Amino acid sequence: MANSLDPISELLQVISPPARLEILLLVGAGEACVCYLESRLGYRQAYISQHLMALRQAGLIEAQREGKFIFYKLVDPKILPIIKQAAVFVNVKLPEINIASPKDQCSIVGSTESATSPVPKDHRELTLII
Repeated sequence: MANSLDPISELLQVISPPARLEILLLVGAGEACVCYLESRLGYRQAYISQHLMALRQAGLIEAQREGKFIFYKLVDPKILPIIKQAAVFVNVKLPEINIASPKDQCSIVGSTESATSPVPKDHRELTLII
């Protein structure tokens, strides 16, 4: 027999990897394409795509194609207060996130050196503020 708390447990398991939390926070600030996520988070495209697929399968994000680019957005922004409350509970300060508009994202990525080089893990909070 299934436990009534199983859906909560499944949700928390899906969002628990740090990379997924970072993706949810960034996509929660506005639509983002994979190349933009790659430049802001410092992860390889394949790694981000795996996490995006898991988040899509869980129904947390959705994709929308615009020309040759695919932009991701939250299905329901109610996931953000859950993450923010968890941060408060464990006394973690989340970065303020400002995101470029979808039409500017890939041009920003293509015009900056940091877009192609990984961001050091200890500097990720700084790269989220743009």
